[in-house]
Amino acid sequence: MNERCDVAIVGGGPVGIALALALRDNDLNVVLLEAREAEINTTDPRALALAYGSRLLLQRLGAWQAIPNVSGIREIEITQKGTAGKTTLKAAELKVPEMGYVLPYTALHAALQHALHQSDIRCLYGAAASELNTAHGCATLTYQHQGKQHQLDARLAVVADGGKLLEAAHPPQITDYGQSGLIAHLTCTQPRAGCAFEHFTPQGPMALLPYRDGYELVLTAAHEKAEEMLTWDDATFLHFLQQHFGDRVGTFCSIGQRNCFPLRLKRAPDLTFPHTVLIGNAAQTLHPVAGQGFNLGLRDAWELAQVILDHAPDNIGSAAMCKAYRDSRRLDRNAGIRFTDGLVHLFSNDLPLLGPLRSAALSLLDRLPPAKKFVARRMMFGANG
Repeated sequence: MNERCDVAIVGGGPVGIALALALRDNDLNVVLLEAREAEINTTDPRALALAYGSRLLLQRLGAWQAIPNVSGIREIEITQKGTAGKTTLKAAELKVPEMGYVLPYTALHAALQHALHQSDIRCLYGAAASELNTAHGCATLTYQHQGKQHQLDARLAVVADGGKLLEAAHPPQITDYGQSGLIAHLTCTQPRAGCAFEHFTPQGPMALLPYRDGYELVLTAAHEKAEEMLTWDDATFLHFLQQHFGDRVGTFCSIGQRNCFPLRLKRAPDLTFPHTVLIGNAAQTLHPVAGQGFNLGLRDAWELAQVILDHAPDNIGSAAMCKAYRDSRRLDRNAGIRFTDGLVHLFSNDLPLLGPLRSAALSLLDRLPPAKKFVARRMMFGANG
């Protein structure tokens, strides 16, 4: 006979753990399946841009207080290469202490894992899910754990990372931007404490996120160009970057290890199936422009937890519960996807007529406080904020 639970979560990344923590202490049988072994933490080299609204959620989950080495973003300067157009968003104008934060992915993951281990959630590390089927009023997960195959029946199965379990039967919609993202840590002669930069160029957006003694760089370029940049020595790369960005933070002095990953929009056409919900990267993977991807996934987890608790215990996984979740996420999810995808297509080109229009739009936005507040609140809290 298969083991049974109320909610089975596939994926122990930050979004999956966030959902588990939001369901703790509610007399629900929640099981989290994570393919990695317990003692192995992620070595993901990325730094995360975390919105102020995400900080509030992490505080509610009891994880924020345990995250070290967090740098606050109090100002965001948005520019376009080769034009005078500029918009500056300031936390003080929005009456919040910071608009966002920069922190290592590994630090966030470790803090969430620590909170998970203090909870009543059952977590199976080294449990690799291989199949997900629905029948007889439940979802059945097949997974391998400690050399044996197991099956778990759940009122609701939540796929939180990757979504590969369902991609064969339900292919995602994929837009390849033809770009890769290059990330590294930079130091410079005149860092501006608490100021982040979003710099649009024809080859793609570039971000500088204030962190420790310098900045975390996110540079987009065509795949071939990005791969070529990985082969440059530090002096060549820093010279290119200086020409690309200018001297608003002085002279770039040093750069750490560079890493590169392809950029694309991956979107599941449907968020729910019978007794099954997709959240986080399983639901959508976004371009890193404006740093919306993880923040959207965290809101997925929080909203799903509220819907589950509203329908607990008998209606967990029901068609009504799944519809309630879809309805709750429709506006925020669609707005987040359109926002990031639109920025990439609008700014990542050198069409001669668009340059002056984009510059004028940035300058106009800077002179319209209500419009700036609207954009900033969307970045901090999403469309439902």
